Order: sequence, then structure tokens, then C-alpha cells
Amino acid sequence: MNSIFHRTSVRHYMMSQKVEKEKIELMLRAAMAAPSAGNQQPWEYYVVTDRHKLGELAMCSPYAASTGRAPLAFVACYRKMTQLSEYAEIDMSASVENLLLEADTLGLGAVWMGIAPVRDRMERVKTVLGIPDMIEAFAIIACGYPQDETKQQDRYEENRVHYVE
Repeated sequence: MNSIFHRTSVRHYMMSQKVEKEKIELMLRAAMAAPSAGNQQPWEYYVVTDRHKLGELAMCSPYAASTGRAPLAFVACYRKMTQLSEYAEIDMSASVENLLLEADTLGLGAVWMGIAPVRDRMERVKTVLGIPDMIEAFAIIACGYPQDETKQQDRYEENRVHYVE
């Protein structure tokens, strides 16, 4: 899986090049192939290409500016559940990571901008998109064809590995 060692957070995109619907579907398929607690699959995804809505989403968090410069954003959400609900954000983390890796595999760049667990940011995103009450906003993922190629840093630190034998 070379994407694990190639993927970076991409914040600048070629705005004239739209992301093809086939690639959007592949990223969503990858996201929904993630493991989840009790196989509950809590995810819901909003695919946003409307320029005005992308601009509004960029204002929902001090870290979401890339959304306003992207041709596409995914808003990862989860359903409020009665069973195993405490694991929904963990499940969503796995789902978003799968989406990011598939984006890289497809030659796209993306960046994960956390919304949850900050309640006011979650509510702002819900308001912008008209998300129903039984759904919680989790993250915004800006996506597009990258302007530049950046190399991933080697983050492996042997001193953080502890063997228990």
C-alpha cells in the first residue's frame, strides 16, 4: 500500500480540473469499506461541489480554509445510534482515512479538517448543509487535483515502539 507512505495533506488544488464522478464514487466506496464497531457502519457522506457552500464550509472552522479553495469537499457525518454510539467517531476516523488513501491512489490530493468533537463547529456545518438532527457532522475533507507534489515526511520514531515479550 504505497499510498500510506505517499499521502500528504494537500491544501491547494487546480480549480479548473473537476474531480470525476467515477473517482468520487471510488473514494466513497473506500470510505464505506472501513471497519466499524459491531459492523454498524454509522457513516453518511455529503458531497459538496457548490462554490457558495464550499465557501460557507470554509468559515465553519479556523482550520477549514482549504475548503474554499477546493473543487470538492466531502462532509463526513455519522448517524446517532443507540448501540455502540460511543465508537462512532472512531469508526469515522477509519472511514476518513480510507477515503484519503483512495484519493491519493487516484492521483488526487485531500486534507482532513476535524469538526468533531467541537460542538459549535459541528452545528455550523449542520446548518450550512441542512443536516438532519439524527446526523452529526464529523469532518470536512477538501479534495481535488493537487497544484504541487509534496513528499511525505518519514515520521517513524523507533523510540516510540515498545516490545512486550
